[in-house]
Amino acid sequence: MSSSQAKRPIRTLVTGASGFTGRYLVERLLGRGHTVIETTAGRDEPETPTRLKLDITSPQACQRVIELARPDYIVHLAAISFVGHDDPLDFYRVNVIGTLNLLEACAAVGHTPRKLLIASSANVYGNVASDAIDESFPVTPVNHYASSKAAMEALVRTWFDRLPILIVRPFNYTGRGQAPNFLVPKIVGHFARREPSIELGNIDVARDFSDVRYVANAYEALLDSDVAGEIVNVCTGTPYTLRNILSAASDLTGHELEIRVNPAFVRQTDVKMLAGSPAKLHSLVPGVESIPFIDTLRWMLTA
Repeated sequence: MSSSQAKRPIRTLVTGASGFTGRYLVERLLGRGHTVIETTAGRDEPETPTRLKLDITSPQACQRVIELARPDYIVHLAAISFVGHDDPLDFYRVNVIGTLNLLEACAAVGHTPRKLLIASSANVYGNVASDAIDESFPVTPVNHYASSKAAMEALVRTWFDRLPILIVRPFNYTGRGQAPNFLVPKIVGHFARREPSIELGNIDVARDFSDVRYVANAYEALLDSDVAGEIVNVCTGTPYTLRNILSAASDLTGHELEIRVNPAFVRQTDVKMLAGSPAKLHSLVPGVESIPFIDTLRWMLTA
């Protein structure tokens, strides 16, 4: 076989590549031999063959990037994901319209990738009293972030017959490098600095916390699988309350924190128990092992 016929590297376009999840996924894909083309919203930095500027809210910008990259795979992670973000309209501009711009760009330039993996969120399930939410549960969002993801899913579904799309619904996950306004990094930071006290909201809410490295592995495995036209939970199925996490962090560091409940941090729409069923994920990519949460905590505390 001549060298010109040699297998070209797999080209994978990742939006939101410099975000928390993106950094771990990009590292994973590079390790698997992918050529990763990252998109960045940054105005100032110069473009390179593997780093392209993209304003996801612009249809023209999306078309330009798809035309330039012609990727084998697309992983769409770019989103406004902090629930407390101050401008509600941004959630819809970026999370809904931005996602559709990307799909429409594929159609406009006549490019069909092998797979598009689109990140939604388990927040779409809303306030469900269950410790094993599976993909058949109704979508009942209770805030703008969740509503924007639910609207995005509904519209993306209308593309299932035109493009090979997989929608993932990650439950809570954490790890080194997550912004300190998220709960686990906030708790870890307080223990690492040996602060005397911490202000939190309701410490009895329970969440299915995954490790970001497990989430990145699951995304990569799903990309590599032959599954499309599906929605898949990414979770471990094991809920932890903040009280559990505080006590585990205390055991790991030998440090006691005084816990103060700040009423301002208690959200009325807070979901009491959010834990997913990973049964479908396990059936599709049986080789992906979750990471015990105590190991995640230990890893974050030693950062």
